[in-house]
Amino acid sequence: MAASVETPISRRLKHVRHIIIVLSGKGGVGKSSVSTQLALSLHARGNRVGILDTDLTGPSLPRMLGVGRSDTGVHQSSEGWVPVYADGAEQRMAVMSVGFLVKSRDDSVVWRGPKKNAMIRQFLSDVRWGELDFLVIDTPPGTSDEHLSLMEHLAPLSSRLSSVIVTTPQAVALSDVIKCLSFTRAVELPVIGLVENMSGYVCPCCGEVSNIFSTGGGEAMATREGVDFLGRLPVDTELVEVLDDAAMEAEAEEGAQSSFGLLERYKKTPTFGLFAGIADKVVAFFD
Repeated sequence: MAASVETPISRRLKHVRHIIIVLSGKGGVGKSSVSTQLALSLHARGNRVGILDTDLTGPSLPRMLGVGRSDTGVHQSSEGWVPVYADGAEQRMAVMSVGFLVKSRDDSVVWRGPKKNAMIRQFLSDVRWGELDFLVIDTPPGTSDEHLSLMEHLAPLSSRLSSVIVTTPQAVALSDVIKCLSFTRAVELPVIGLVENMSGYVCPCCGEVSNIFSTGGGEAMATREGVDFLGRLPVDTELVEVLDDAAMEAEAEEGAQSSFGLLERYKKTPTFGLFAGIADKVVAFFD
């Protein structure tokens, strides 16, 4: 991706150090939960983090982060749209999603490609992201309009772009990840590495991990394709409970002011320690 002249998007994002696009070839692999955990883990290290939800027809980040449509939500200012801050007054975790803009959380978003493209462009050019160490972009499954729009709009920032790929150990997910890797190579998008999600199940009683979906397939494929393997994450019932509670809080419209107990609760889950190793590798990629 060759750099080009400055654009409204490049001017808006000029104070964003690193942009990480989270991809998956297949739906249902936990890509949004990995995006959420990546943002939380980077925030826990003291970074200023933005997280953008470009899954326009199935936005889930507001619920996972426990932020709802409240008076503290998205609004216009003289400098553009002000995002929701999931950490309240601290303002080190900026969140933007179409889920904040629809009239009701139950409304469907039925848009053709051009309108999706316009919405993504507006998210990038009109939101007041400010100074960020990392902007994590959660994408829908596959490689379609949203992904092409992102790469087109972010082309002038190619030196700051990278990606993380999420899969599960099953063969059907791994076959779709190959297509995802093909996409990153076609658009010259650097890959930080691959995360194998749902790799086993953590027993809430004894802590033993059972490989209900098999394990190791993601690591083997990463080795075969010459991609760094970032780590594997089991199904963690404590994490599920934390994210479900955050979703209930978002639905109760309590909003950002009360939600960021989420970070402290997340730190107490078994997954937090596992994801710390993944976050170490992501940060090391930029050193």
